Amino acid sequence: MSLSRRELLDTAARLTALAAWPGGATADDYPTRSIKLVIPYSAGAAGDQIGRPWADKVASLLGPVHVENIGGAGGAIGSAAVAQSAPDGYSLLLGNGSTQVTIPLSTAQPAYDTVRDFRAIYRLITSTLAFAVHPSLPVKDLRELAAFAKANPGGLSYGTPGVGTGNHLVGEMFRQQSGLAADLVHVPYRGMGPATNDLVSGQINSVIAVVSSQLLQLHFAGKLRLIAVTSDRRLSGAPEIPTVIESGMPGLRYAGWFGLFAPRATPDAIVQRIAVATRTAMADPQLQESYRAQGLEPDIDSGPDKFQRLVEDELARLAPVVRSIGLKRD
Repeated sequence: MSLSRRELLDTAARLTALAAWPGGATADDYPTRSIKLVIPYSAGAAGDQIGRPWADKVASLLGPVHVENIGGAGGAIGSAAVAQSAPDGYSLLLGNGSTQVTIPLSTAQPAYDTVRDFRAIYRLITSTLAFAVHPSLPVKDLRELAAFAKANPGGLSYGTPGVGTGNHLVGEMFRQQSGLAADLVHVPYRGMGPATNDLVSGQINSVIAVVSSQLLQLHFAGKLRLIAVTSDRRLSGAPEIPTVIESGMPGLRYAGWFGLFAPRATPDAIVQRIAVATRTAMADPQLQESYRAQGLEPDIDSGPDKFQRLVEDELARLAPVVRSIGLKRD
């Protein structure tokens, strides 16, 4: 029986991990020290509101989890750091559709390959993106946003957490479907925290951001205005905001997610240990409610194999989209 290249790589990775494990021991005693969860964005962004509650809840099951924010390059810097870490279960990544799908697809020489360098463990939540504008911008929906951009070439700028992120991908699809050329200015940041701050202060006039409790609070306080969400349905916590489908742009639908990843050669037993503890934590009603209060939907039925298939399916689905809009960076 011959093995595929993928199977050979998986087998080699597992043998390498076993050899690296002290004395060839099993993961029965894992963990024996603090686990590090890398959030590849600046502090205060949506990643913190997802990763830190998980870290707090799972501490009673896995021991202390130290959260480290490593922002930059739309999440690529922190993701690459985890990909290059020892595959021992002590360095995990809170990845998402941007870090694991669109950045590798849209980068000429990516610092990591999602399938080659990572193992999916558990999808924590699904999310939606929102188009948010400064209150002074005279637009109330996506049609008016496109019209404003056309009438004011170069006058509409939108912030994202970086080039090649899912946020940027949606922005480029908006440009394409609205017939905009140089009318729309993309401003990449080292995370959505700084981008949102600049929107509120008027340094830029729009952002495409993951819906979070902070974003909703700023919307309700009138410090920014959410004009559309990329989900199929309106948010239960803000039902006044229309979807992109209702705005006449169904092609902008985009379902985001955040989940846990480990370096590829991490032993199966450790991956399963983390997944089982996470499933237990995600069953807690308080944790679920804390996510839903932020406009996020907790995933209580994920796991390594299921999540891995989802990531690989996303890579296959979005690759032609990235090519069609020429979204490529150095």
